[in-house]
Amino acid sequence: MSIVYPGEASAAVIIPSLLVTFLIISITLSKLIKNTRAAASKLPPLPPSPSPSWPLVGNLPAIIIHKKPMFRWVHKLMKDMNTDICLIRLPGGANLVPVLDPAIAREMLRKQDATFADRSISFGSHAVSGGYVTTAAVPYNDQWRKMRKVFTSEIVSPARHVWLQEKRDEEADNLVFYVHSRCMAGKSVDLRVATRHYCGNVMRKIMFGRRYMLMSCEPTADGGPGKMEVKHVEAVFTALKYLYWSCLSDFFPCLWGWNVDGKEKIINEANETIRGYQDPIIDARIQEWRNNGGKTEMDDLLDVFITVKDEQGKPLLTPHEIKSQATEIMMASIDNPSNAVEWAMAELINRPDLMAKATEEIDRVVGKDSRLVQESDIGRLNYVKACAREAFRLHPLAPFNAPHVATQDTTVGGYFIPKGSHALLSRYGLGRNPKVWPDPLRFDPERHLENDGGVDEVALVEKELRFISFSTGRRGCVATVLGTCMTTMLLARLLQCFAWTPVGGNKTVDLSEAEDGLSLATPLMALPKTRLARHLYPVV
Repeated sequence: MSIVYPGEASAAVIIPSLLVTFLIISITLSKLIKNTRAAASKLPPLPPSPSPSWPLVGNLPAIIIHKKPMFRWVHKLMKDMNTDICLIRLPGGANLVPVLDPAIAREMLRKQDATFADRSISFGSHAVSGGYVTTAAVPYNDQWRKMRKVFTSEIVSPARHVWLQEKRDEEADNLVFYVHSRCMAGKSVDLRVATRHYCGNVMRKIMFGRRYMLMSCEPTADGGPGKMEVKHVEAVFTALKYLYWSCLSDFFPCLWGWNVDGKEKIINEANETIRGYQDPIIDARIQEWRNNGGKTEMDDLLDVFITVKDEQGKPLLTPHEIKSQATEIMMASIDNPSNAVEWAMAELINRPDLMAKATEEIDRVVGKDSRLVQESDIGRLNYVKACAREAFRLHPLAPFNAPHVATQDTTVGGYFIPKGSHALLSRYGLGRNPKVWPDPLRFDPERHLENDGGVDEVALVEKELRFISFSTGRRGCVATVLGTCMTTMLLARLLQCFAWTPVGGNKTVDLSEAEDGLSLATPLMALPKTRLARHLYPVV
Protein backbone atom coordinates (compact mmCIF):
# COMPACT_ATOMS: atom_id res chain seq x y z
CA MET A 1 0.00 0.00 0.00
CA SER A 2 1.36 3.33 -1.03
CA ILE A 3 1.20 6.30 1.25
CA VAL A 4 -0.11 9.62 -0.13
CA TYR A 5 0.93 12.65 1.90
CA PRO A 6 -1.58 15.45 2.45
CA GLY A 7 0.36 17.96 0.31
CA GLU A 8 0.47 15.59 -2.60
CA ALA A 9 -3.23 14.90 -2.36
CA SER A 10 -3.99 18.66 -2.37
CA ALA A 11 -1.85 19.28 -5.42
CA ALA A 12 -3.42 16.41 -7.27
CA VAL A 13 -6.87 17.81 -6.70
CA ILE A 14 -6.25 21.60 -6.73
CA ILE A 15 -4.08 21.97 -9.85
CA PRO A 16 -6.64 20.50 -12.27
CA SER A 17 -9.37 22.52 -10.56
CA LEU A 18 -7.40 25.71 -10.99
CA LEU A 19 -6.85 24.96 -14.66
CA VAL A 20 -10.56 24.39 -15.20
CA THR A 21 -11.41 27.60 -13.31
CA PHE A 22 -8.84 29.56 -15.30
CA LEU A 23 -10.28 28.24 -18.57
CA ILE A 24 -13.82 29.14 -17.53
CA ILE A 25 -12.77 32.67 -16.51
CA SER A 26 -10.79 33.14 -19.74
CA ILE A 27 -13.72 32.03 -21.88
CA THR A 28 -16.12 34.26 -19.90
CA LEU A 29 -13.82 37.30 -20.17
CA SER A 30 -13.30 36.64 -23.87
CA LYS A 31 -17.05 36.58 -24.47
CA LEU A 32 -17.53 39.68 -22.27
CA ILE A 33 -14.85 41.62 -24.15
CA LYS A 34 -16.29 40.48 -27.47
CA ASN A 35 -19.81 41.53 -26.45
CA THR A 36 -18.54 44.86 -25.08
CA ARG A 37 -16.71 45.59 -28.30
CA ALA A 38 -19.76 44.62 -30.31
CA ALA A 39 -21.94 46.92 -28.20
CA ALA A 40 -19.35 49.72 -28.45
CA SER A 41 -19.18 49.32 -32.20
CA LYS A 42 -22.90 50.08 -32.36
CA LEU A 43 -22.47 53.36 -30.41
CA PRO A 44 -21.95 56.63 -32.25
CA PRO A 45 -18.36 57.87 -32.23
CA LEU A 46 -17.03 60.18 -29.55
CA PRO A 47 -16.49 63.82 -30.60
CA PRO A 48 -13.07 64.51 -32.18
CA SER A 49 -10.36 64.60 -29.55
CA PRO A 50 -6.84 66.05 -29.57
CA SER A 51 -3.83 63.83 -29.16
CA PRO A 52 -1.80 62.85 -27.34
CA SER A 53 -4.04 61.92 -24.44
CA TRP A 54 -1.93 60.73 -21.53
CA PRO A 55 -2.90 58.09 -18.97
CA LEU A 56 -4.41 59.57 -15.78
CA VAL A 57 -3.99 63.22 -16.87
CA GLY A 58 -5.58 63.21 -20.34
CA ASN A 59 -4.97 66.42 -22.31
CA LEU A 60 -4.01 68.49 -19.27
CA PRO A 61 -0.26 68.65 -20.18
CA ALA A 62 -1.13 70.39 -23.47
CA ILE A 63 -3.24 72.96 -21.60
CA ILE A 64 -0.40 73.65 -19.16
CA ILE A 65 2.28 73.83 -21.87
CA HIS A 66 0.19 76.38 -23.81
CA LYS A 67 0.77 78.88 -20.94
CA LYS A 68 -2.33 80.88 -21.84
CA PRO A 69 -5.90 80.86 -20.51
CA MET A 70 -7.54 77.51 -21.18
CA PHE A 71 -10.30 79.04 -23.31
CA ARG A 72 -7.76 80.37 -25.82
CA TRP A 73 -6.13 76.94 -26.08
CA VAL A 74 -9.57 75.32 -26.59
CA HIS A 75 -10.62 77.68 -29.36
CA LYS A 76 -7.29 77.46 -31.16
CA LEU A 77 -7.47 73.67 -30.89
CA MET A 78 -10.96 73.55 -32.39
CA LYS A 79 -9.98 75.91 -35.18
CA ASP A 80 -6.96 73.73 -36.02
CA MET A 81 -9.14 70.61 -35.89
CA ASN A 82 -11.86 72.34 -37.97
CA THR A 83 -14.62 71.12 -35.67
CA ASP A 84 -17.56 72.69 -33.84
CA ILE A 85 -17.53 70.09 -31.08
CA CYS A 86 -14.71 68.16 -29.47
CA LEU A 87 -13.88 66.06 -26.44
CA ILE A 88 -11.03 67.08 -24.17
CA ARG A 89 -9.94 64.46 -21.65
CA LEU A 90 -9.12 65.57 -18.11
CA PRO A 91 -7.66 63.82 -15.08
CA GLY A 92 -9.85 61.22 -13.40
CA GLY A 93 -11.68 60.32 -16.61
CA ALA A 94 -13.63 63.59 -16.80
CA ASN A 95 -14.41 65.05 -20.23
CA LEU A 96 -14.92 68.62 -21.42
CA VAL A 97 -17.14 68.97 -24.49
CA PRO A 98 -16.91 72.53 -25.90
CA VAL A 99 -19.55 73.43 -28.49
CA LEU A 100 -19.48 76.12 -31.20
CA ASP A 101 -22.48 74.96 -33.25
CA PRO A 102 -25.92 76.49 -32.46
CA ALA A 103 -27.72 73.33 -33.66
CA ILE A 104 -25.80 71.19 -31.16
CA ALA A 105 -26.31 73.83 -28.46
CA ARG A 106 -30.07 73.77 -29.09
CA GLU A 107 -30.11 69.98 -28.93
CA MET A 108 -28.40 70.09 -25.55
CA LEU A 109 -30.45 72.85 -23.94
CA ARG A 110 -33.81 72.15 -25.57
CA LYS A 111 -34.29 68.53 -26.59
CA GLN A 112 -32.05 67.20 -23.82
CA ASP A 113 -32.31 69.96 -21.26
CA ALA A 114 -32.93 67.52 -18.39
CA THR A 115 -29.97 65.36 -19.39
CA PHE A 116 -27.59 68.35 -19.23
CA ALA A 117 -29.06 69.94 -16.10
CA ASP A 118 -26.26 69.13 -13.66
CA ARG A 119 -23.35 71.43 -12.74
CA SER A 120 -19.60 70.99 -12.39
CA ILE A 121 -17.94 70.81 -9.00
CA SER A 122 -15.08 73.28 -8.65
CA PHE A 123 -13.26 75.06 -5.85
CA GLY A 124 -14.57 78.45 -7.01
CA SER A 125 -18.22 77.44 -7.38
CA HIS A 126 -18.14 75.67 -4.01
CA ALA A 127 -16.70 78.74 -2.29
CA VAL A 128 -19.01 81.42 -3.68
CA SER A 129 -22.16 79.27 -3.36
CA GLY A 130 -21.51 78.58 0.31
CA GLY A 131 -21.14 74.87 -0.27
CA TYR A 132 -23.80 74.67 -3.00
CA VAL A 133 -26.84 76.16 -1.26
CA THR A 134 -27.72 78.71 -4.01
CA THR A 135 -29.23 78.50 -7.50
CA ALA A 136 -26.88 78.89 -10.46
CA ALA A 137 -23.83 76.93 -9.29
CA VAL A 138 -25.69 74.17 -7.44
CA PRO A 139 -25.80 70.56 -8.71
CA TYR A 140 -29.15 69.36 -10.03
CA ASN A 141 -30.76 68.35 -6.74
CA ASP A 142 -33.47 69.24 -4.24
CA GLN A 143 -31.58 72.31 -3.02
CA TRP A 144 -31.59 73.69 -6.55
CA ARG A 145 -35.33 72.99 -6.88
CA LYS A 146 -36.00 74.76 -3.60
CA MET A 147 -34.01 77.88 -4.51
CA ARG A 148 -35.31 77.96 -8.07
CA LYS A 149 -38.88 77.93 -6.78
CA VAL A 150 -38.12 80.86 -4.48
CA PHE A 151 -36.70 82.81 -7.40
CA THR A 152 -39.50 82.19 -9.86
CA SER A 153 -42.33 82.77 -7.39
CA GLU A 154 -40.90 85.47 -5.11
CA ILE A 155 -37.97 87.30 -6.73
CA VAL A 156 -38.32 87.70 -10.51
CA SER A 157 -42.10 87.83 -10.92
CA PRO A 158 -43.55 90.68 -13.03
CA ALA A 159 -45.03 92.22 -9.88
CA ARG A 160 -41.62 92.32 -8.18
CA HIS A 161 -40.07 93.88 -11.28
CA VAL A 162 -42.60 96.72 -11.22
CA TRP A 163 -42.23 97.05 -7.44
CA LEU A 164 -38.48 97.70 -7.79
CA GLN A 165 -38.62 100.08 -10.78
CA GLU A 166 -38.24 103.25 -8.71
CA LYS A 167 -34.91 102.01 -7.38
CA ARG A 168 -33.68 101.26 -10.91
CA ASP A 169 -34.82 104.71 -12.06
CA GLU A 170 -32.84 106.36 -9.25
CA GLU A 171 -29.65 104.68 -10.43
CA ALA A 172 -30.28 105.58 -14.08
CA ASP A 173 -30.51 109.22 -12.96
CA ASN A 174 -27.41 108.88 -10.78
CA LEU A 175 -25.48 107.51 -13.78
CA VAL A 176 -26.30 110.64 -15.78
CA PHE A 177 -25.46 112.85 -12.81
CA TYR A 178 -22.07 111.18 -12.43
CA VAL A 179 -21.11 111.50 -16.10
CA HIS A 180 -22.50 115.04 -16.28
CA SER A 181 -20.45 116.06 -13.23
CA ARG A 182 -17.25 114.91 -14.90
CA CYS A 183 -18.31 116.51 -18.17
CA MET A 184 -18.86 119.90 -16.51
CA ALA A 185 -15.43 119.58 -14.86
CA GLY A 186 -13.83 118.95 -18.26
CA LYS A 187 -12.79 115.45 -17.23
CA SER A 188 -12.82 112.24 -19.22
CA VAL A 189 -14.94 109.27 -18.11
CA ASP A 190 -13.70 105.76 -17.45
CA LEU A 191 -16.63 103.92 -18.99
CA ARG A 192 -15.63 100.68 -17.31
CA VAL A 193 -16.06 102.38 -13.95
CA ALA A 194 -19.30 104.06 -15.08
CA THR A 195 -20.93 100.89 -16.42
CA ARG A 196 -19.88 98.68 -13.52
CA HIS A 197 -20.81 101.43 -11.05
CA TYR A 198 -24.32 101.65 -12.51
CA CYS A 199 -24.86 97.87 -12.48
CA GLY A 200 -23.46 97.54 -8.97
CA ASN A 201 -25.67 100.39 -7.76
CA VAL A 202 -28.81 98.87 -9.28
CA MET A 203 -28.18 95.50 -7.70
CA ARG A 204 -27.22 96.90 -4.29
CA LYS A 205 -30.29 99.13 -4.36
CA ILE A 206 -32.80 96.41 -5.23
CA MET A 207 -31.09 93.82 -3.01
CA PHE A 208 -30.11 95.86 0.05
CA GLY A 209 -31.99 99.13 -0.46
CA ARG A 210 -28.81 101.22 -0.59
CA ARG A 211 -26.22 102.45 -3.06
CA TYR A 212 -23.35 102.51 -0.59
CA MET A 213 -22.26 99.54 1.49
CA LEU A 214 -22.41 101.44 4.81
CA MET A 215 -25.28 103.60 5.97
CA SER A 216 -22.73 106.03 7.38
CA CYS A 217 -21.11 106.57 3.96
CA GLU A 218 -21.68 110.02 2.53
CA PRO A 219 -22.47 110.17 -1.21
CA THR A 220 -19.50 111.27 -3.29
CA ALA A 221 -19.70 114.79 -4.66
CA ASP A 222 -19.93 113.64 -8.28
CA GLY A 223 -22.17 110.62 -7.65
CA GLY A 224 -19.36 108.18 -8.33
CA PRO A 225 -18.50 105.04 -6.38
CA GLY A 226 -16.74 105.14 -3.04
CA LYS A 227 -13.74 102.99 -2.18
CA MET A 228 -15.90 100.24 -0.69
CA GLU A 229 -18.14 100.06 -3.75
CA VAL A 230 -15.11 99.85 -6.07
CA LYS A 231 -13.64 97.01 -3.99
CA HIS A 232 -17.01 95.27 -3.86
CA VAL A 233 -17.39 95.21 -7.65
CA GLU A 234 -13.74 94.32 -8.24
CA ALA A 235 -14.14 91.31 -5.94
CA VAL A 236 -17.23 90.23 -7.86
CA PHE A 237 -15.33 90.23 -11.15
CA THR A 238 -12.37 88.43 -9.58
CA ALA A 239 -14.60 85.67 -8.23
CA LEU A 240 -16.27 85.31 -11.64
CA LYS A 241 -12.91 84.98 -13.38
CA TYR A 242 -11.91 82.00 -11.25
CA LEU A 243 -15.29 80.30 -10.95
CA TYR A 244 -14.63 77.22 -13.13
CA TRP A 245 -11.52 75.43 -14.44
CA SER A 246 -9.05 77.93 -13.05
CA CYS A 247 -7.40 76.12 -10.13
CA LEU A 248 -5.20 73.06 -10.42
CA SER A 249 -7.45 71.55 -7.78
CA ASP A 250 -10.37 71.74 -10.23
CA PHE A 251 -8.55 69.09 -12.26
CA PHE A 252 -7.30 67.19 -9.19
CA PRO A 253 -9.96 67.44 -6.44
CA CYS A 254 -7.62 65.65 -4.05
CA LEU A 255 -5.64 68.93 -3.94
CA TRP A 256 -8.56 71.02 -2.62
CA GLY A 257 -7.45 73.28 0.19
CA TRP A 258 -3.73 73.11 -0.60
CA ASN A 259 -3.66 76.32 -2.72
CA VAL A 260 -1.05 74.68 -4.96
CA ASP A 261 -1.12 77.33 -7.68
CA GLY A 262 -2.27 80.30 -5.58
CA LYS A 263 -5.71 80.50 -7.22
CA GLU A 264 -7.61 79.17 -4.21
CA LYS A 265 -6.29 82.04 -2.12
CA ILE A 266 -7.44 84.57 -4.75
CA ILE A 267 -10.94 83.05 -4.79
CA ASN A 268 -11.20 82.95 -1.01
CA GLU A 269 -10.06 86.56 -0.66
CA ALA A 270 -12.55 87.77 -3.28
CA ASN A 271 -15.35 85.81 -1.64
CA GLU A 272 -14.42 87.17 1.79
CA THR A 273 -14.42 90.73 0.41
CA ILE A 274 -17.89 90.37 -1.07
CA ARG A 275 -19.30 88.77 2.04
CA GLY A 276 -17.43 91.14 4.32
CA TYR A 277 -19.46 94.02 2.90
CA GLN A 278 -22.78 92.19 2.47
CA ASP A 279 -23.08 89.82 5.44
CA PRO A 280 -23.26 92.54 8.16
CA ILE A 281 -26.15 94.15 6.27
CA ILE A 282 -27.96 90.81 6.12
CA ASP A 283 -27.32 90.01 9.80
CA ALA A 284 -28.62 93.43 10.88
CA ARG A 285 -31.72 93.08 8.71
CA ILE A 286 -32.54 89.60 10.02
CA GLN A 287 -32.26 90.92 13.56
CA GLU A 288 -34.48 93.85 12.64
CA TRP A 289 -37.22 91.50 11.42
CA ARG A 290 -36.94 89.33 14.54
CA ASN A 291 -37.24 92.21 17.00
CA ASN A 292 -40.76 92.98 18.18
CA GLY A 293 -41.67 96.37 16.82
CA GLY A 294 -38.87 96.15 14.30
CA LYS A 295 -39.22 95.95 10.54
CA THR A 296 -42.73 95.16 9.34
CA GLU A 297 -42.78 96.11 5.65
CA MET A 298 -40.71 94.83 2.74
CA ASP A 299 -38.60 97.38 0.88
CA ASP A 300 -36.18 95.28 -1.17
CA LEU A 301 -35.24 91.74 -2.18
CA LEU A 302 -33.38 91.08 1.06
CA ASP A 303 -36.66 91.55 2.92
CA VAL A 304 -38.29 89.07 0.54
CA PHE A 305 -35.61 86.43 1.13
CA ILE A 306 -35.88 86.86 4.92
CA THR A 307 -39.68 86.73 5.09
CA VAL A 308 -40.47 83.91 2.65
CA LYS A 309 -42.08 81.07 4.62
CA ASP A 310 -42.38 77.30 4.31
CA GLU A 311 -45.64 75.34 4.58
CA GLN A 312 -45.47 75.50 8.38
CA GLY A 313 -45.12 79.27 8.36
CA LYS A 314 -41.47 79.18 9.39
CA PRO A 315 -38.60 80.98 7.57
CA LEU A 316 -37.83 78.94 4.46
CA LEU A 317 -34.22 80.13 4.09
CA THR A 318 -31.41 80.04 6.63
CA PRO A 319 -29.14 83.07 7.10
CA HIS A 320 -26.35 81.09 5.39
CA GLU A 321 -28.56 80.44 2.35
CA ILE A 322 -29.55 84.11 2.14
CA LYS A 323 -25.94 85.32 2.39
CA SER A 324 -24.71 82.84 -0.20
CA GLN A 325 -27.55 83.64 -2.57
CA ALA A 326 -26.89 87.37 -2.22
CA THR A 327 -23.29 86.76 -3.29
CA GLU A 328 -24.40 84.74 -6.31
CA ILE A 329 -26.95 87.39 -7.30
CA MET A 330 -24.23 90.03 -7.44
CA MET A 331 -22.00 87.77 -9.52
CA ALA A 332 -24.81 86.88 -11.93
CA SER A 333 -26.04 90.41 -12.61
CA ILE A 334 -23.25 92.99 -12.67
CA ASP A 335 -20.91 91.45 -15.24
CA ASN A 336 -22.94 90.91 -18.39
CA PRO A 337 -24.64 94.32 -18.86
CA SER A 338 -21.57 96.37 -17.90
CA ASN A 339 -19.21 94.47 -20.22
CA ALA A 340 -21.63 94.57 -23.16
CA VAL A 341 -22.21 98.32 -22.84
CA GLU A 342 -18.50 99.15 -22.45
CA TRP A 343 -17.77 97.22 -25.65
CA ALA A 344 -20.78 98.70 -27.46
CA MET A 345 -19.64 102.21 -26.58
CA ALA A 346 -16.10 101.45 -27.77
CA GLU A 347 -17.38 100.14 -31.09
CA LEU A 348 -19.81 103.05 -31.53
CA ILE A 349 -17.17 105.68 -30.74
CA ASN A 350 -15.10 104.15 -33.54
CA ARG A 351 -18.15 104.22 -35.84
CA PRO A 352 -19.80 107.67 -35.53
CA ASP A 353 -22.25 106.72 -38.28
CA LEU A 354 -23.67 103.92 -36.14
CA MET A 355 -23.74 106.10 -33.03
CA ALA A 356 -25.70 108.71 -34.98
CA LYS A 357 -28.33 106.09 -35.91
CA ALA A 358 -28.71 105.06 -32.28
CA THR A 359 -29.04 108.63 -30.97
CA GLU A 360 -31.44 109.51 -33.80
CA GLU A 361 -33.68 106.61 -32.77
CA ILE A 362 -33.67 107.74 -29.14
CA ASP A 363 -34.50 111.33 -30.14
CA ARG A 364 -37.32 110.08 -32.34
CA VAL A 365 -38.82 107.76 -29.73
CA VAL A 366 -38.31 109.93 -26.65
CA GLY A 367 -38.28 113.40 -28.18
CA LYS A 368 -35.30 115.72 -28.24
CA ASP A 369 -35.01 117.91 -25.13
CA SER A 370 -38.32 116.69 -23.69
CA ARG A 371 -37.34 114.02 -21.14
CA LEU A 372 -34.84 111.29 -20.40
CA VAL A 373 -35.32 107.80 -21.78
CA GLN A 374 -37.33 105.53 -19.47
CA GLU A 375 -37.86 101.77 -19.18
CA SER A 376 -41.23 102.19 -20.89
CA ASP A 377 -39.33 103.21 -24.06
CA ILE A 378 -37.27 100.02 -24.27
CA GLY A 379 -39.74 98.19 -26.53
CA ARG A 380 -39.30 100.82 -29.26
CA LEU A 381 -35.52 101.24 -29.05
CA ASN A 382 -34.76 98.49 -31.54
CA TYR A 383 -31.53 99.95 -32.92
CA VAL A 384 -30.15 100.55 -29.42
CA LYS A 385 -30.98 96.95 -28.52
CA ALA A 386 -29.43 95.77 -31.79
CA CYS A 387 -26.20 97.48 -30.72
CA ALA A 388 -26.39 95.69 -27.38
CA ARG A 389 -27.10 92.35 -29.07
CA GLU A 390 -24.11 92.82 -31.33
CA ALA A 391 -21.92 93.52 -28.31
CA PHE A 392 -23.16 90.34 -26.62
CA ARG A 393 -22.47 88.38 -29.82
CA LEU A 394 -19.01 89.70 -30.58
CA HIS A 395 -17.71 90.56 -27.12
CA PRO A 396 -19.00 88.22 -24.39
CA LEU A 397 -17.37 88.61 -20.99
CA ALA A 398 -17.23 84.87 -20.27
CA PRO A 399 -15.77 82.56 -22.94
CA PHE A 400 -18.11 79.73 -21.92
CA ASN A 401 -21.47 79.25 -20.30
CA ALA A 402 -21.47 77.64 -16.87
CA PRO A 403 -20.85 73.91 -17.45
CA HIS A 404 -23.79 71.60 -18.13
CA VAL A 405 -22.96 68.11 -16.87
CA ALA A 406 -24.56 65.08 -18.54
CA THR A 407 -26.50 62.98 -16.02
CA GLN A 408 -26.46 59.94 -18.31
CA ASP A 409 -24.92 58.60 -21.51
CA THR A 410 -26.48 60.31 -24.50
CA THR A 411 -26.02 61.18 -28.17
CA VAL A 412 -25.79 64.77 -29.41
CA GLY A 413 -25.11 65.88 -32.96
CA GLY A 414 -24.38 62.29 -33.95
CA TYR A 415 -21.70 61.92 -31.25
CA PHE A 416 -21.70 59.80 -28.12
CA ILE A 417 -21.46 61.93 -24.95
CA PRO A 418 -20.55 59.84 -21.88
CA LYS A 419 -22.26 60.39 -18.55
CA GLY A 420 -20.44 62.99 -16.46
CA SER A 421 -19.15 64.99 -19.46
CA HIS A 422 -19.02 68.75 -18.94
CA ALA A 423 -20.68 70.47 -21.89
CA LEU A 424 -19.33 74.00 -22.43
CA LEU A 425 -21.33 76.18 -24.77
CA SER A 426 -18.82 78.67 -26.12
CA ARG A 427 -20.14 82.22 -26.00
CA TYR A 428 -17.00 83.27 -27.83
CA GLY A 429 -17.22 80.56 -30.50
CA LEU A 430 -20.98 80.65 -31.12
CA GLY A 431 -21.00 84.39 -31.66
CA ARG A 432 -18.01 84.30 -34.02
CA ASN A 433 -18.88 81.15 -35.95
CA PRO A 434 -18.38 82.09 -39.65
CA LYS A 435 -20.86 79.38 -40.68
CA VAL A 436 -23.56 81.34 -38.84
CA TRP A 437 -22.43 84.96 -38.99
CA PRO A 438 -21.14 86.55 -42.22
CA ASP A 439 -18.06 88.69 -41.55
CA PRO A 440 -18.23 87.65 -37.88
CA LEU A 441 -15.56 90.04 -36.55
CA ARG A 442 -17.34 93.13 -37.88
CA PHE A 443 -19.53 95.08 -35.44
CA ASP A 444 -22.77 95.37 -37.39
CA PRO A 445 -26.03 96.03 -35.47
CA GLU A 446 -27.97 95.92 -38.73
CA ARG A 447 -27.70 92.13 -38.81
CA HIS A 448 -30.11 91.97 -35.85
CA LEU A 449 -32.76 94.16 -37.48
CA GLU A 450 -33.76 91.68 -40.17
CA ASN A 451 -37.39 90.72 -39.67
CA ASP A 452 -37.23 87.16 -38.37
CA GLY A 453 -40.55 85.33 -38.51
CA GLY A 454 -42.57 88.53 -38.36
CA VAL A 455 -41.20 89.62 -34.99
CA ASP A 456 -40.84 93.39 -35.02
CA GLU A 457 -39.35 94.01 -31.59
CA VAL A 458 -35.68 93.22 -31.07
CA ALA A 459 -35.03 91.09 -27.98
CA LEU A 460 -31.70 90.76 -26.20
CA VAL A 461 -32.28 87.05 -25.53
CA GLU A 462 -31.12 84.90 -28.47
CA LYS A 463 -33.58 82.00 -28.50
CA GLU A 464 -31.81 80.10 -31.28
CA LEU A 465 -28.51 80.09 -29.36
CA ARG A 466 -26.59 81.59 -32.28
CA PHE A 467 -24.91 83.55 -29.51
CA ILE A 468 -25.56 83.78 -25.76
CA SER A 469 -26.59 86.96 -24.01
CA PHE A 470 -28.51 85.41 -21.11
CA SER A 471 -28.36 81.64 -20.75
CA THR A 472 -31.51 79.60 -21.41
CA GLY A 473 -33.02 76.28 -20.36
CA ARG A 474 -33.89 75.03 -16.88
CA ARG A 475 -30.42 76.10 -15.68
CA GLY A 476 -30.66 79.37 -17.55
CA CYS A 477 -30.94 82.97 -16.35
CA VAL A 478 -34.24 83.62 -14.55
CA ALA A 479 -33.86 87.41 -14.63
CA THR A 480 -33.70 88.17 -18.36
CA VAL A 481 -36.23 91.01 -18.00
CA LEU A 482 -34.04 92.71 -15.41
CA GLY A 483 -30.92 92.07 -17.50
CA THR A 484 -32.60 93.56 -20.57
CA CYS A 485 -33.70 96.66 -18.65
CA MET A 486 -30.28 97.25 -17.10
CA THR A 487 -28.41 96.80 -20.40
CA THR A 488 -30.74 98.91 -22.52
CA MET A 489 -31.16 101.73 -20.01
CA LEU A 490 -27.42 101.94 -19.40
CA LEU A 491 -26.59 102.17 -23.10
CA ALA A 492 -29.54 104.41 -23.98
CA ARG A 493 -28.83 106.97 -21.23
CA LEU A 494 -25.14 107.21 -22.20
CA LEU A 495 -26.07 107.78 -25.85
CA GLN A 496 -29.00 110.10 -25.28
CA CYS A 497 -27.35 112.45 -22.83
CA PHE A 498 -23.82 112.75 -24.22
CA ALA A 499 -21.78 112.84 -27.40
CA TRP A 500 -18.56 110.84 -27.04
CA THR A 501 -15.08 111.15 -28.48
CA PRO A 502 -11.79 109.34 -27.75
CA VAL A 503 -9.34 110.91 -25.30
CA GLY A 504 -5.99 112.49 -26.16
CA GLY A 505 -7.00 113.66 -29.60
CA ASN A 506 -7.18 110.08 -30.89
CA LYS A 507 -9.56 109.32 -33.72
CA THR A 508 -10.35 105.80 -32.51
CA VAL A 509 -10.11 103.69 -29.38
CA ASP A 510 -8.07 100.52 -29.11
CA LEU A 511 -10.31 97.44 -29.38
CA SER A 512 -7.70 94.90 -28.28
CA GLU A 513 -8.88 92.12 -25.98
CA ALA A 514 -7.23 91.38 -22.66
CA GLU A 515 -4.83 88.43 -22.87
CA ASP A 516 -6.33 86.64 -19.89
CA GLY A 517 -9.98 87.42 -20.66
CA LEU A 518 -12.42 88.93 -23.15
CA SER A 519 -12.84 92.44 -21.74
CA LEU A 520 -11.13 95.40 -23.36
CA ALA A 521 -7.40 95.21 -22.71
CA THR A 522 -7.51 98.81 -21.47
CA PRO A 523 -10.58 100.34 -19.78
CA LEU A 524 -12.47 102.58 -22.17
CA MET A 525 -11.69 106.28 -21.57
CA ALA A 526 -13.76 108.84 -23.47
CA LEU A 527 -14.70 112.53 -23.39
CA PRO A 528 -18.43 113.31 -22.94
CA LYS A 529 -20.17 116.39 -24.26
CA THR A 530 -23.73 117.33 -23.32
CA ARG A 531 -26.34 117.07 -26.09
CA LEU A 532 -29.55 117.88 -24.20
CA ALA A 533 -31.07 120.97 -22.60
CA ARG A 534 -29.44 121.76 -19.24
CA HIS A 535 -32.63 121.28 -17.19
CA LEU A 536 -32.84 117.59 -18.17
CA TYR A 537 -29.66 116.60 -16.36
CA PRO A 538 -30.48 115.31 -12.85
CA VAL A 539 -29.31 117.22 -9.80
CA VAL A 540 -28.62 114.75 -6.98
